[in-house]
Amino acid sequence: MAWWNTHRDFKNSINKDINPDLASERKFPPFNVEKLTNLLDGGIENTRVRRRVEAAIHSDPVFSRENQYFLSSSERYERGIQKSIHLKKKMVQLGWMKDGPEIQWLNRVLAGDIGFNVHAVFVNCILELGTDEQIAKWIPLAQNYNIIGTYAQTELGHGTYLRGLETTATFDMSTQEFVINTPKVSAMKWWPGDLGRSATHALVLAQLYIKGKNYGMHPFLVQIRSLHNHSPLPGITVGDIGPKMGFEHIDNGYLILRNIRIPLQNMLSRYSQVLPDGRYVKQGSEKINYFSMILVRVSMIDNAVVNTLTKACVIAIRYSVVRRQSELKPGDTEAKILDYQTQQGKLLPQLAAVYAFHFIGPYLHDFYNRVHHEIKSGNFQSLPELHALAAGLKALLTEYSSAGVEVCRRACGGHGYSMLSGLPSLYSYVLAACTYEGENTVLYLQTARYLVKCFASGQSGQSLPQSVAYLTSELSRRCQARDRSDFLRTEIYLDAFKHRACRLIRGAATKLQAMVQSGVKQYEAWNSSSVELLEASMAHCQYIVVKVFVDAVEKLDSDPAIQKSLKHLCHLFALHWIRTNAGSFLHDEYISGNQLDMVTASYLDLLLLLRKEAVILVDAFDYTDEQLNSALGSYDGQVYQRLFEWAQKAPVNHQVNSAYENYMKPLFHSALSKL
Repeated sequence: MAWWNTHRDFKNSINKDINPDLASERKFPPFNVEKLTNLLDGGIENTRVRRRVEAAIHSDPVFSRENQYFLSSSERYERGIQKSIHLKKKMVQLGWMKDGPEIQWLNRVLAGDIGFNVHAVFVNCILELGTDEQIAKWIPLAQNYNIIGTYAQTELGHGTYLRGLETTATFDMSTQEFVINTPKVSAMKWWPGDLGRSATHALVLAQLYIKGKNYGMHPFLVQIRSLHNHSPLPGITVGDIGPKMGFEHIDNGYLILRNIRIPLQNMLSRYSQVLPDGRYVKQGSEKINYFSMILVRVSMIDNAVVNTLTKACVIAIRYSVVRRQSELKPGDTEAKILDYQTQQGKLLPQLAAVYAFHFIGPYLHDFYNRVHHEIKSGNFQSLPELHALAAGLKALLTEYSSAGVEVCRRACGGHGYSMLSGLPSLYSYVLAACTYEGENTVLYLQTARYLVKCFASGQSGQSLPQSVAYLTSELSRRCQARDRSDFLRTEIYLDAFKHRACRLIRGAATKLQAMVQSGVKQYEAWNSSSVELLEASMAHCQYIVVKVFVDAVEKLDSDPAIQKSLKHLCHLFALHWIRTNAGSFLHDEYISGNQLDMVTASYLDLLLLLRKEAVILVDAFDYTDEQLNSALGSYDGQVYQRLFEWAQKAPVNHQVNSAYENYMKPLFHSALSKL
């Protein structure tokens, strides 16, 4: 605690080491920043634990991120593996239990730069889908890194469409084995992390065949490399897929299986089982094999999405009060770029989104935990609702966050293009999330399928699950706002989002139903309505996010100062989405052109208000400089000094220039006699 207290004293002081342009932004905060930090962490005790974890990690040289941007992908990979194995030992030394309070903060502190990421998915799948006997056998080995696993679902020719997977698992009753096979090139597993160079075992998703009948996708445990020398086992072809846009430290791989035999006991069988006589026994929903993917989607919203956009906002907003550019007032000194309304219009909606998305994480986790508990009790009724929520929100948040990080990067001008800013790495990191664990368009359409079913149920008088209950509510035909201040009332814009979602869902569902009734085949009608269905799904998810944000802020009445600032963020967030989706709000004249002008007026007022609080609102997230790893976003704001210091560390500045020796030198020497 001594280290942290010293660190906090430094961070809370305004002294000569902090850029005065940044220091001035922190002088008169309208609320207690530490209290907001506690709120964001989920309580004072959580903040204390998080800072203790940060101190332990940052003081250990193995976890240093210094000079990370100058490492090759192989060096990044090796360091990631080193960090993972070292972390396991450190957790034992510090007494951090796998279900202890420290664990939830490790990913935030380590910034995803460790190895064995998909190994964790492998472990969770066994825990969720394995029998007690399978868990007892495999989990201790996996948790101690005696084996390394990967989740081998995606194929070269198929990804999100799991029913289209081509890998087969055929039950051989005579030997009580499954024969796992990738029958053609498009069936090879492609992309799984930890597969390229690390994994010894793979959880292979394959189509189960018994006596020639296909029973659908199921998970199978397959050893792929020797534990003696790590070489591929007979019949296995495995390797790394090569360079990627990001994730340099992850060994994404390919896997070909040629009639690999595994024992009957290697099919995860908590919910689906093959008996020795070839009978297939299933309990619960057929979607239970997707449950592990739902958990990944729920977890990634916090770990891979919200944290990334938050860091980008911290970096860009701090930089924007340090960077001065041009004269705002003729003859005056160059202005801080955050004083320009256009810069505010770029960054402050991203900051508002960060806070909105922050509250979605706990909302979705709580929903997941409730459904998980129900499933353990044999009740699968809420699983479709959870699947639809997780799919749609994963799509919405990854799509918005990747665009938001790019907005932050471009808002930092030329320096944002430098890897040393930290922003390109954040962008490539979150951009990948738009595709892995479900391509976003496909996920939106999965949510749409659920919405269409719920709309039909509501029309027939059935009660609907909580997240879609609004589909049967009475809606006003016109927005009730009379002046710009009305759009700072949450009920006004909540009704607008609700009306829009209902209209789009009703319109898409009605079109689909009419086409089918006219004789069009269901699949053709679905494809012909898919653009409207996607828009309806997106509108539903946007309504959920705005409502969760509104509900969360309403509960903060114990601290009026913090609540006031977060209300401003909530208003800005909602009005920004109305402006950027203006067409669908104007479409049926629910909002008029005059009212949209009111939205813009209130939006611009909020930009000016939040400009004054922007720095302390990002400070409240309490990211350390080590976590940001950005020359632009450090707490002290010494941007230009840090950029120069870091650039000097580039290995190329200390190496012989072979291009000069091999190509340029003869050209230069030939000119000596002519000068």
